[in-house]
Amino acid sequence: MNQNTNNTQTIEDVCEFLNEQMQFFEQTAEVQRAIDNLMEGITLYFNAEATLLYKKNEDRYTLGNPDEEIRKKAMQIAEKSIELAVDLGVRTVMIPGYDIYFGESTIETKKYFLENVKKIAEIAEREGILVGFETMENNFMNTTGKAVQYVNMVDSAYLKIYPDAGNITNAAVENQHDVCEDLSLGKGKLIALHLKETKPGIFREVPFLTGHVQFEKIINTAWSLGVRRYVTELWDVGKENWKEDICFANQSMRTLLDREA
Repeated sequence: MNQNTNNTQTIEDVCEFLNEQMQFFEQTAEVQRAIDNLMEGITLYFNAEATLLYKKNEDRYTLGNPDEEIRKKAMQIAEKSIELAVDLGVRTVMIPGYDIYFGESTIETKKYFLENVKKIAEIAEREGILVGFETMENNFMNTTGKAVQYVNMVDSAYLKIYPDAGNITNAAVENQHDVCEDLSLGKGKLIALHLKETKPGIFREVPFLTGHVQFEKIINTAWSLGVRRYVTELWDVGKENWKEDICFANQSMRTLLDREA
């Protein structure tokens, strides 16, 4: 679940917190197996939007930023994310499809983004961790087809795509194409699927089944393409009944997934 808050934690903070929490567990073989099974299903989010900090010209640490210092910091955080995934037994690190967060994409930002993604893929190959592009709300990478182009350019078995059902739906409506045809362009390159509700032009804080995402159709298509990992994405907006929202989202999506299993 994403939280709509100003998150200023670094990867170092997360590591320290996890280490502190682990001391309370009795490391029996049974507990360790349970932890291992849990971690295998977790995706670590290298997030240029929430986890990474604001800096300098109020941009976020993105891989294609024209500022060299921002790009260096983005790469440091990406590498630490992969290292943390290795330490925790997490198999997937997700990269948001931003070359630059504020401002317009340019030939320069796209060039830097590609260069750095190639470096990340090399690190992922070395560590045996899968990396997946999340399709975002920006024009740079808001469709599966656009993500496929970069996956093909990098040409690494460890770089895949992690589509966001809500974001690709909004792109399909805006650009007047079929969302499932777009999703199918990722055949053989899809690592998992984000299940998130959206409305035209609205990408966040939309309660499940109140928007326009055709979850059943999208899940059916993703399943036929071999996708077996699904994550419901919600936004914490401070509601008192947030637990009920989580349960409703989980049950709604679980019902659809159970039909495919």
